[in-house]
Amino acid sequence: MSKRQIKKYDTGFKVKVVLEALKEEMTINELAVKYDVIPANIRNWKQEFMANAELVFDKEKAVAQYKEQLGEKSRQMDELYRQLGKTTTQLEWCKKKSKELGLEY
Repeated sequence: MSKRQIKKYDTGFKVKVVLEALKEEMTINELAVKYDVIPANIRNWKQEFMANAELVFDKEKAVAQYKEQLGEKSRQMDELYRQLGKTTTQLEWCKKKSKELGLEY
């Protein structure tokens, strides 16, 4: 059984397909065949495009959302570094204690 490759589409391609879908000159299924894309992808791209279309004209909102996402990623990284530091400290303590007890791993 072969594994199916997940295709990655660049932003320009997605915009091109979505804009053509918005024209409604062809059905989603016809566009899917034309561009060799799963129809669900086109529906998802179109839905995402429509949900974020207002950001084109509202730069401040786009920047605020981007900064919020960056802040969240930064908080996640800080938490991961904290956990890594704690785990490293615990590992070093275990190594030290095992040496004191004469247990080599």
